[in-house]
Amino acid sequence: MQGNLLFTQGEVLLNEPLARYTSWRVGGPADRMYIPAGLEDLATFLHTLEEAEPIYFMGLGSNLLVRDGGVRGTIILMHNALTDMGMVQNHVYAEAGVTCSKLAKFSARQDRHGAEFMAGIPGTVGGALAMNAGCHGTETWDVVARVMTVDRRGVIHTRDKSEFIPSYRHVEMPAEEWFLAAWFSLAEGDASEAEQKIKALLAKRLATQPLNLPNAGSTFRNPAGDYAARLIEASGLKGHTIGGAQVSEKHANFIVNLGSSTALDIESLIKHMRDTVLEKQGVELQQEVKVIGEY
Repeated sequence: MQGNLLFTQGEVLLNEPLARYTSWRVGGPADRMYIPAGLEDLATFLHTLEEAEPIYFMGLGSNLLVRDGGVRGTIILMHNALTDMGMVQNHVYAEAGVTCSKLAKFSARQDRHGAEFMAGIPGTVGGALAMNAGCHGTETWDVVARVMTVDRRGVIHTRDKSEFIPSYRHVEMPAEEWFLAAWFSLAEGDASEAEQKIKALLAKRLATQPLNLPNAGSTFRNPAGDYAARLIEASGLKGHTIGGAQVSEKHANFIVNLGSSTALDIESLIKHMRDTVLEKQGVELQQEVKVIGEY
């Protein structure tokens, strides 16, 4: 690290176990975790890091598998840190640590339509921006007007939507920049109508997804014209178990932790699912879950 942390106000945790921060409830320790006190504090902290220091941003720890050996480098924890949200010049503004569900509900209360789908995304605004998360036919970048990012030198940038190239579960963006916040362009509408849509979406999610067990959302992207869950189920993998990890019996594109899973169990099951679907269906599934850390 360059210099010291005398001018930062956030919390530094050393050798911090990451299982408590990931939705799968697995993962080894991070060398260092930083919980920023705000946007400027995060920028100051990033400026103290060595150029070669690996940096990882984490929200709710969904769509993320941390290996059992943990992470060498620094984890920046955004959830419960960067959580400001409000109306700014006719846009809904939300920082990267705001959960997608809270953004959807807040937007509805402001008589805004278009963000209801985000209630079904089990992550934060930062993660949704980074992977262009979506459901029910709408994606995050469909409703983005502009974003705020920070680079590893701690310089904060405000960038227009036109500077990014979003695609299915991916966004092309400047190297070594991370999302801090976004302004969302949402149409005016009726609050009660939006809230009813959110309730219906959450009820469907509860009925179709294994929310009673630790999981990380969809394991694989849907291939063009098909569904990963259908291909996995057609390959006879529903309920298949490795160690404490299981292909959900409720939704085949979800892997659940039965209570004793390791990260290696989950990663092994992901590989087995991909290999089996390729062998039996002739389709190579593309992984949606991001994997970090060491074995």
